[in-house]
Amino acid sequence: MINLVLFGKPGAGKGTQAAFLKEKYNLLHISTGDLFRFNIQHGTDLGKLAQSFIDQGDLVPDSVTINMLEAEVDKHPEAKGFIFDGFPRTTDQAKALDEFLGKKQMPITATIALEADDDRLVERLLQRGQTSGRTDDQDEEKIRNRFQEYNLKTAPLRSYYEAQNKFHSIDGIGTIEEITDRLTAVIDHFL
Repeated sequence: MINLVLFGKPGAGKGTQAAFLKEKYNLLHISTGDLFRFNIQHGTDLGKLAQSFIDQGDLVPDSVTINMLEAEVDKHPEAKGFIFDGFPRTTDQAKALDEFLGKKQMPITATIALEADDDRLVERLLQRGQTSGRTDDQDEEKIRNRFQEYNLKTAPLRSYYEAQNKFHSIDGIGTIEEITDRLTAVIDHFL
């Protein structure tokens, strides 16, 4: 079983690359953003709980997110592995994910960070914002704010996973194929 955590700043290409890795390695891609949207749209108990925090302008607690992830993993006992995209975002979340996966004896195999220069990512996101309709991709100040959030909360995950010898950094600039090749070189090392 291969369990991967993909992370990087917004616009680094996590979703694009996850789609290729999912096919190549027959893994299940779990995006926390997609999970939230699904649970909220379908009015699940967890979706209603998450929505209640969102409606108050609060962040959804880690426990709710972990419960959504657990439910999603449990739906797919036949999976050959998972790609976690958008989670964990903090060290506390990483510890909770390790604890949950440890109980199932399916630990994280590797965490891979797609690294890219902020200015290049701003350019990518502004271009994406022209076609996606995402308002958070249409304002440079908001984009740079998201980068700052990433630096404060998510970047410390590097140390957490380095201590476990599971952290890998790859250059996230280049063609989609070049980046996929860099990712598969890391993943193939574990096969």
